[in-house]
Amino acid sequence: QVHLVESGGGLVQCGGSLRLTCAASGSFFTINTMAWYRQAPGRQRELVAGITSGDTTNYADSVKGRFTISRDNAKNTVYLQMNSLKPEDTAVYYCNVEGRRDKYRDMEVWGQGTLVTVSS
Repeated sequence: QVHLVESGGGLVQCGGSLRLTCAASGSFFTINTMAWYRQAPGRQRELVAGITSGDTTNYADSVKGRFTISRDNAKNTVYLQMNSLKPEDTAVYYCNVEGRRDKYRDMEVWGQGTLVTVSS
């Protein structure tokens, strides 16, 4: 069983910063892609940023230049540094991890979500 524990969400004023953390624990073979998604009320879940095991990153256009995704493979942890936050960044942020559960099976795991609220 693989578990993701997210932290770092909260209430911040427009223009402020937050850093989200997601740590993976449990039994797995390898982690490939780690990513952050978000879902605002009444909207579909969308990809915010992703990072591969080779540290290749991709970002949603709406967060480019403001958010930075990084990972610590030794700690099986992914981070999302969010700067210059805007009210439209308000959402529940979910961590997503893809990899191999064992030699024969893929895995995809979601975190429980952490709420980010940006006040205007």
